[in-house]
Amino acid sequence: MLYKFKSRATADVIMLEANGRQLLQIMGKAPDPHGIVTVAQIPAAISALEAAVAADEKRDSAAAGGQGRGADEEERDAERANTVRLHQRAAPLIDMLRRSAAEEADVTW
Repeated sequence: MLYKFKSRATADVIMLEANGRQLLQIMGKAPDPHGIVTVAQIPAAISALEAAVAADEKRDSAAAGGQGRGADEEERDAERANTVRLHQRAAPLIDMLRRSAAEEADVTW
């Protein structure tokens, strides 16, 4: 299944089910096949996504901040560098929410 986020203010944002479900849950929305983020709910949704991104980056930097690094830790760092982080997944949706708020348009999926 795919989540297809739509707004009159922007182009569609399409996400795989796992990624879309994660972002919906962060925004406090049920991961149903269809739903809406109203104009009034957009600021709270943006704040929730930005807080989750900040927390994820803080966890990542704490995990990478160890001293006396061995080969296993360097290998994990290389893996982390090749993975798609939450901020990369959330950025298109946050942009959509911001543009939708500016044009007073709801976001649906």
